[in-house]
Amino acid sequence: MWRDAIGQQQAAASGEVRIASLVPSVTELLFALGLGGQMVARTGFCIHPEPAVRAVPKVGGTKDVKVVRLRELAPTHVVVNIDENRRETVDEIRTFVPNVIVTHPCAPEDNLGLYRLLGGIFGRHTEAEALCAALQAELDAIRARAWPQRRVLYAIWQDPWMTVSRDTYISRMLALANWQTWPEPADGTPQACVDGDCSRPNTPGERYPTFRWSDALVRELDLVLLSTEPYRFTEDHADALERQLGKPVLLVDGEMLSWYGSRAVAGVRYLAALAAAN
Repeated sequence: MWRDAIGQQQAAASGEVRIASLVPSVTELLFALGLGGQMVARTGFCIHPEPAVRAVPKVGGTKDVKVVRLRELAPTHVVVNIDENRRETVDEIRTFVPNVIVTHPCAPEDNLGLYRLLGGIFGRHTEAEALCAALQAELDAIRARAWPQRRVLYAIWQDPWMTVSRDTYISRMLALANWQTWPEPADGTPQACVDGDCSRPNTPGERYPTFRWSDALVRELDLVLLSTEPYRFTEDHADALERQLGKPVLLVDGEMLSWYGSRAVAGVRYLAALAAAN
């Protein structure tokens, strides 16, 4: 038996296995574990890996799942995420899907447990351990370097401008290269999950705060990062903002820095190269 992110016991899958993933990065991970042939549903945001994922039927978005369509596809297992899927939707899915697996990685190293959870449930132990070894190697490599501390603002939206707090996967990813995200917690100490519990309410004001540009804010920063998702920032945005602020502004690959699952292996490597170049 395995325990998911909310402590539910999950047994090894048996018989005919039909998997639905409502989490884009987990969909990519399930394919990496060799489970693409057992996938029966995904969201429209589950776009990797191309082109194999196209064969899997879509059931709406992460926040607006087409529950009737999902029921028609008769999954035996549905994988969801605390941040990405609505609780009321998940509760409705539980009424007709026997196995709902809840995920919630809070930091890059949490992917090791995620690999083993899904690998264990679906009989892909060897594949899971291979991913664990690959990720651990990247984590060891980036932590072996003495990175200079830099204060960065990671922008995920504009109109209004929004960023990420220290209590996010993205912030903990950037911290691997000693890039400390603005703003700091009110007490000056990094926020963290408590005994692995990241399930407390997370309003946008706490984890994804809005902000306004000001001279005082810009003085605090060494670097601004514009993410390619969820807002589709471009090089034009980065160039214009750099001229406005007079501080370095980089366009960064949001999938590499915010997607967990199998993407984290390449993501940590991407971050190391980005930090080394900037």
